[in-house]
Amino acid sequence: MNQFEIIMPKMGESIQEATITKWFVSVGDKVEEDDVLVEIATDKVDSEIPSPVDGVISKLLFNEGDVIAVGEIIALVSLDGEVNISEEKQEKEPVVDDIKPDENVTSSDTSQELNEIKDIGQINKLSGKFYSPLVKSIAKQENVSVEELESIIGSGKDGRVRKDDILKYIEERSKIVTAKAEPKTDPIFVDEQKTEKVFPSISSSDEIIEMDRMRRLIADHMVMSKQTSPHVTSVVEADVTNIVKWREGIKDEFLKKQGIKITYMPIIIEAVAKAIRDFPGVNVSVDGYNIIQKKNINIGIAVALPTGNLIVPVIKNADQKNLIGLASDLTNYASAARANKLNPDDIQGGTFTITNFGSFKNIIGTPIINQPQVAILATGSIEKKPAVIETPQGDTIGIRHKMFLSLSYDHRVVDGALGGAFLRRIADYLEDFDTNRSS
Repeated sequence: MNQFEIIMPKMGESIQEATITKWFVSVGDKVEEDDVLVEIATDKVDSEIPSPVDGVISKLLFNEGDVIAVGEIIALVSLDGEVNISEEKQEKEPVVDDIKPDENVTSSDTSQELNEIKDIGQINKLSGKFYSPLVKSIAKQENVSVEELESIIGSGKDGRVRKDDILKYIEERSKIVTAKAEPKTDPIFVDEQKTEKVFPSISSSDEIIEMDRMRRLIADHMVMSKQTSPHVTSVVEADVTNIVKWREGIKDEFLKKQGIKITYMPIIIEAVAKAIRDFPGVNVSVDGYNIIQKKNINIGIAVALPTGNLIVPVIKNADQKNLIGLASDLTNYASAARANKLNPDDIQGGTFTITNFGSFKNIIGTPIINQPQVAILATGSIEKKPAVIETPQGDTIGIRHKMFLSLSYDHRVVDGALGGAFLRRIADYLEDFDTNRSS
């Protein structure tokens, strides 16, 4: 039988593994080139793997929920169409997920058996939960007991514990042990913050909706950011009348010549990139007491997905691109994000983020910093307002287009002077926009 191997693809420079979230095919299914075979998920993004060949699925080597290393064979496709479905089913080993706890064992008996287990690999047979070989290996190496492993709340499909979950648990456990072993003598550190779980009241008419994988990641990331960075927000109002009039006059020609729409966001990205060059202190990350200065200006743009979730594709080297290049990148990334076609590299490496509150007709927002960055800009909706206009003949009142810009920044490394000056510079670049440029 002529077999073609489907390989877990490399999803990005730092991605070493991915989780199979959904198979779209079964053994015996006929597939054509570019048919979607499987959906996989990394810590950052979900992706679909298409078939590179025509043929018949002869074997699926992993189950939904399995964590697979990059380069592993995940399925076989018969190129000549020959596949014995019955033999494949007989050869397939029982999956761990199907192993149920012994119905004759009581919960107290199970607890006792769990305490007596020496081999962490036996846990699946007793608890009914699935743990990947990688997670079990880490648990064994780090002396994580069965009880500890059972207590970890997983971020994977159906609450499964993933590599990041157990590593995070091990890190937090070590911090607790260190804190107990080292008494604090400095009175500055005597006051300890305690995080208590909140238990909301639930009535019979309430509906409980479990967060999907992406929402869990967003939730954890937002909480982590607020715990990591002391947030400060500054606000300015920019007069963008010249930009509005320029766009109105150029948008039809731009669409005809470039094949894409010109929105306000590429202009804002351009202004931000220029301001970052002027104030590189906002283009950094923090590592303990070290400041990591980023040389590249990679600007992430928050994109709302149809699912209600949020993703941030990154325009690399934004300061080196003109409006056409920025508009093209923005259009492509936004379309790919909404179609779930982004690659992990598309959302990595950001050094600064912009989120557009104005797209929802909001005038001001106080966004949460996208770690490990130290600042994020929120743009509000553009509104017509009466304003004082200075002329050589004196002050007059006129109708102007105004927009609020709000900058949240990490006060560990960005003080009010830097944050305020940087934000004002963005507004200055917008107000001084060159309206003589062509499409």
